Amino acid sequence: MSVKCDAWPVAVCSWSLRTDPDGVAEAMRQLGIDHVNLTLRPVFAEGGEAYLDAIRRQRWTISAATIGFPQEDYSSLESIRATGGILPDECWPRNQQMVARAAAITAELGVRFLTMHAGFIESDAASQDHRLRDRLVSLADAAAQRGITLLMETGQETAECLRELLEELRHPALGVNLDPANMILYGKGDPVAAVRTLGPWIRHVHIKDAIRTKQPGTWGSEVPWGEGEVGATAFLNALKDAGFAGVLAIEREAGNNRLGDVQLAAERLAAYTRSKGTI
Repeated sequence: MSVKCDAWPVAVCSWSLRTDPDGVAEAMRQLGIDHVNLTLRPVFAEGGEAYLDAIRRQRWTISAATIGFPQEDYSSLESIRATGGILPDECWPRNQQMVARAAAITAELGVRFLTMHAGFIESDAASQDHRLRDRLVSLADAAAQRGITLLMETGQETAECLRELLEELRHPALGVNLDPANMILYGKGDPVAAVRTLGPWIRHVHIKDAIRTKQPGTWGSEVPWGEGEVGATAFLNALKDAGFAGVLAIEREAGNNRLGDVQLAAERLAAYTRSKGTI
């Protein structure tokens, strides 16, 4: 039986498991999870076609595909601010082509959503502001032509800033992949309040937790789900109140026991369901 939390199917982020598609499939079997948030990063590396062939052989349900960009440097907040997403001008032609190909693959696999970090969209520079909007619209147009929705992952901006952008663009093929831990890791506000702010646009959710940094300008720390400052129960309650009807994808990008931490998150999601009297 597949793992669920109330009315929400539960997925695992494939990159959290640090293995090939067959290894992901085996981990999902052990976990009792039949949905996966699939990274497309290997598609753009050597052996990309073999990776796609391995994906096509699987019988899992893909909740979303996810793309990252080669220039992105997550070694510090300063480095990712400079290199993140679709803003670096010198990388834009390549990144635009990558998103177009990723959208085509996403549609081919029968997946509804393609997720990515757009970059630090909060800027006082009018020229950067206009470039970001123009580029987002062009990518969303390409997604719409494939019948999919492009989801911006939260964290590198406040929820209020992201909502203002979405309200301004009003593009039907733009939505949100809400990652509550990222908001804490980047110091961008309260994840529970973000659900209320972004509710109409939330299509996919990452289950990830974190603790805020005590030193401004540095990363917070990722921790297992339920052990950080997201406020797991309040966050899930907010999703229910917002009418979220998508998938909860467990993500773990730190620690040496990824499979165990994903299992723990799945158990805690199930415990939430039991506490609400839904099973």
